[in-house]
Formats: sequence, C-alpha cells, structure tokens
Amino acid sequence: MNAIPVGTVGHHPLLVTPEVAIDFLGSDEARVLSTPHMIAYMEWAARNAIKPFLDQNEDSVGATVNIRHLAATPVGMSVRFTATVLEVVDRRVVFRVEARDEKELVGEGTHERFVVNIPKFIARLAGKRTA
Repeated sequence: MNAIPVGTVGHHPLLVTPEVAIDFLGSDEARVLSTPHMIAYMEWAARNAIKPFLDQNEDSVGATVNIRHLAATPVGMSVRFTATVLEVVDRRVVFRVEARDEKELVGEGTHERFVVNIPKFIARLAGKRTA
C-alpha cells in the first residue's frame, strides 16, 4: 500500500432507477433512492478514492458507517457521491462522505474502511467456513 494522502477524493455517479429505489409506499410517484443504496454508493466512492494507492493484491472493506439521509431523490434524477479522506492510520482510512442530487445535499456522514490483503482475507474466510 502506498501512502494515501489526506484530502484524496473519490466519486461515484448514479442515475436513480427503480432498481435502487424504495417500493413500499404503494405509488410509483413516491419511489426514491433507498437509504441502503445511498450508503452502498457512498462506500463505492470511498473505495474509488483509495484504490489507486493500493497494491495489486489489496483492496478495502467497509467497517463503520455513520450516515444521515437528508432528502429524497426521485427516480430519474442523478446523484453524485463523494468521499474525501479525512484520516489514515495504518490500514484504517476514515472518509467524509456525501451524496448530492441535481438540487441539494441528500446524504452525509462518515465512513471507515480497512485495507486488506486479498489472499490473507480469503484464507481467513476459508478458515471461518471450516471452523
């Protein structure tokens, strides 16, 4: 793993489609980006931010999510997810994350990821499966 500079930024764009929208309000007019999908795309933005600094056998996994969903984004509207590195301690990376649709800030918070060695991670999982 190369040094990950504080301030490094990653993005992930999304067009809100029915596949990432809630459907439990009973009306297609009420379909909006779901909170779980918003969080998932915030995680993608964070992963995208640090991926260029990782070695070939490394990636990152999410560990902590502290998010507020502030406003609804209807199907058909675009959202831009942004993650900014706030702190790096060994393999732990903390991000400020946000989601903005075409009109406003719709989500914000913090997210923490850990850089993992993929072969070691797979070995630990194999051990867990057989234990």
